[in-house]
Amino acid sequence: MATVKFTNVQKIYEKGHTPAVADFNLEIADKEFIVLVGPSGCGKSTTLRMLAGLEDISGGTIEIDGEVVNDLQPRDRNIAMVFQNYALYPHLTVFENMAFSLRLKKMKQDEVYRRVTEAAEVLGITEYLTRKPRALSGGQRQRVAIGRAMVRDSKVFLMDEPLSNLDAKLRNQMRAEIILLRQKIDSTFVYVTHDQTEAMTLGDRIVIMKDGFIQQVGTPDEVFDYPANLFVAEFIGAPKMNIVRTQLIEENGKFYVTPFGSRMEVDGVNGQLLKERGITSRDVILGVRPEHISIVEAGAENTIDSTILVNEMMGSELHLHVSTSTGEKLIVRTPTVNLSHEERNKMHTGFPLHITFPGKVMYFFDPETEENLLY
Repeated sequence: MATVKFTNVQKIYEKGHTPAVADFNLEIADKEFIVLVGPSGCGKSTTLRMLAGLEDISGGTIEIDGEVVNDLQPRDRNIAMVFQNYALYPHLTVFENMAFSLRLKKMKQDEVYRRVTEAAEVLGITEYLTRKPRALSGGQRQRVAIGRAMVRDSKVFLMDEPLSNLDAKLRNQMRAEIILLRQKIDSTFVYVTHDQTEAMTLGDRIVIMKDGFIQQVGTPDEVFDYPANLFVAEFIGAPKMNIVRTQLIEENGKFYVTPFGSRMEVDGVNGQLLKERGITSRDVILGVRPEHISIVEAGAENTIDSTILVNEMMGSELHLHVSTSTGEKLIVRTPTVNLSHEERNKMHTGFPLHITFPGKVMYFFDPETEENLLY
């Protein structure tokens, strides 16, 4: 078993100052892959370092397998950590880097050799065992760092932004390798990143943080489809969700919104949810994801007139930054397969665009609390 439990954990660097981590509560199941994600300064790396024993805890408790580890040294917590900067010894070979912690434990040579070679084979770095880190690429060095953690046979693997120093192509490759690695290693993973793509593709559950507080914990599907608040809604998804302040109007048992000078009916399912929560006519923040906005012909129902400001060609899709006739800015994400070559060429700055979106894709947030009004 390798369960982890945080209870009311906090970290305050200076008395009287705002906590870097505040009232952090989380239970991690055995063999679960948890991702802590959020912008810089949200407290995710501090949380990981407290779990590792590299930062003192200002309050609360951390348990590993039911044992409180607040006062245990890092070496006594049976965890392994992979750092952002690899932290390899430049004067040692790959083999010796991976074997270093085993040597400190006075492990027998044949067992050291077995563990290192097995880990190297899993990671595809067997041919590099006699090289030194300076002779390796960034991706190869990261594999060595992961291998060094693997050989320790630890209960919990901690990864602190391990892919941030790699280029985009290598990050994609290493994400896939970490998923495959996870299937081969019978351990619990706690992974820190600021990259929502890593969070969504790697995590069984995602912990979204802001200013030291947990904003939401859920599966990738849950945090994308049912964001708890406006921060989560904008943070998860690329490009980020479009938002606009508008009026929610209840008439004859139905709900309507009036964004961008239009009047649009809210889907019946969402309307029923609003009724169940006792919500009537009021100010709201309306959210719509870029991929849910469609390009339509002029004069179509619920058309919003807009003008293209920027056209970002992303290969399989276009990201169109537009300005509506009432001055709001939106991003429209549309697959290029839906457009002919001539249509794509016309979509330059200043080109008029007619767009719309159905009532079933609308999100509603409270303008004051920014909480999701539907979920």
